[in-house]
Amino acid sequence: MGPGRGLRAGTQRAARTHDPDKAPYDMHMAPFTVTRNALIPAAPSDIFPFVNNFHEWTKWSPWEAVDPKLSRSYSGSESGVGAKYAWSGNNKAGTGTMEIVGSEEPGKIDIRLEFTKPMKAVNPTGFTFVPEGDGTRVTWTMTGENKGLGKIFALFMNMEKMVGGDFEKGLTALSAVATRKNP
Repeated sequence: MGPGRGLRAGTQRAARTHDPDKAPYDMHMAPFTVTRNALIPAAPSDIFPFVNNFHEWTKWSPWEAVDPKLSRSYSGSESGVGAKYAWSGNNKAGTGTMEIVGSEEPGKIDIRLEFTKPMKAVNPTGFTFVPEGDGTRVTWTMTGENKGLGKIFALFMNMEKMVGGDFEKGLTALSAVATRKNP
């Protein structure tokens, strides 16, 4: 980041480190973390169900519009631990699965996110819901490791920018859904 270029409120970026003894094409693992948060003017108990149930993700997920013909399937529990979601779509949407592996209502959800196409990867993903003032600070974090072809891809595509923007859109949509009043 250059001088005068600060982070927007609610944005956290992971620090990057470079080992000068390794070439940029080194095929070892390169860990990354993408984190975004937003203050949503609703109680944690009003927001939590929209994340804890994959059926609700169609209302706010930033990836819903990527492929209008996206194929979805749900299995396991209806919500919470054991709930599973699988998708298959065009090249941009890819193919993968999510499973809720931890759920502490209304404070935290842990998800095992696995991509199978276009590249294979497993990315632990989590949401936290912390009361703040008259609302809730919702933080969305994904971690992973770029390895093999994914590491080469990471040389040209910045996960922070690519996924971070989607997280910001998703949190904005989650806020809209969680604060919408029923008529």
